[in-house]
Amino acid sequence: MPADLARPGLRAPVNVTWEVTLKCNLRCAHCLSDAGPESAQELSPAECRRLIDDLAGLKVFQVNIGGGEPFIREDFLELLDQAHDRGLVTCVSSNGLLIDHSLARRLAGMEKLYLQVSLDGATAEVNDSVRGRGTYALVLKAMDYLVREGVRFSINTVLTRQNYPQLETLRILAHEYGAEMRVSRFRPSGRGKDSRTTLAPEVEQLEAFAEWLERYDKVRTGDSFFCLTSEKRRRQGLDMCGAAKMTCCISPVGMVYPCAFLQESVFQAGDIRLTPFKDIWDRAPIFSQLRHLNVKACRTCPRFETCRGGCPAMAYHAYRDISRGDPECLVNLKTAV
Repeated sequence: MPADLARPGLRAPVNVTWEVTLKCNLRCAHCLSDAGPESAQELSPAECRRLIDDLAGLKVFQVNIGGGEPFIREDFLELLDQAHDRGLVTCVSSNGLLIDHSLARRLAGMEKLYLQVSLDGATAEVNDSVRGRGTYALVLKAMDYLVREGVRFSINTVLTRQNYPQLETLRILAHEYGAEMRVSRFRPSGRGKDSRTTLAPEVEQLEAFAEWLERYDKVRTGDSFFCLTSEKRRRQGLDMCGAAKMTCCISPVGMVYPCAFLQESVFQAGDIRLTPFKDIWDRAPIFSQLRHLNVKACRTCPRFETCRGGCPAMAYHAYRDISRGDPECLVNLKTAV
């Protein structure tokens, strides 16, 4: 979608990221939400059902569901059924540890479900150093269940300096499972703030990754790696930050933010327990700021039409200033701090 059309903000988001719980059975070193213990204030089943009805009523196309670990919620399958019954497409991100034969069989009947299973290394040594001992073997076992039941899924990998050398092996592994490969960007939010110095990709790796992406059109990125992509991939739609324009994030306790990587108090747009979601989307001051964001330093850059300033979340976490350019843009990489 052209940036000029999306900048004022659409009538409703095209997709919404919804973290349904903070509770998780893992403590991944790069977790954007610092997930682990359940929050006492998480939305109740009734509140979740009302939210689903609200999103469906606004004609939101897709809800990207994460956490924490979504399947840890006892009512999660019922919430998925409701979302699908209301016409919503769902994309669920899971660590895979709760996927057994029974759950895989249940998921196989969900036509509007896209499933992402996290795997951060092609070997146990690399994956388990981030996600926890034994997780590599458990994730492969979960994928075996999914394949057996015919559930479509993608392998989601957060790019780190440790797993960068394994990208090709991961791509082949995904192909062997009949799965798509999706590479997500490491961002220093949540526990990623503390692991940035050890996990964030090095400059040379990011530059080489941009070249690697050029060779594999079917590898999906799905987020702000557009700042590293070529004109060819930009034409696939990866050409701008959609935060507050086409998408937003709802936290487990009902707080609304521009995106999952800006879940900081200064970016709180509203509370769905107090204000209708539609009113937050239309009137939140922070959303207006994002919709009219002008990264002046990038305007004269020859890659501006490709990058458009990149990811405001990366600029915020690097500089505490969303009006600055993405520090990992191909042009900025050599001077990133």
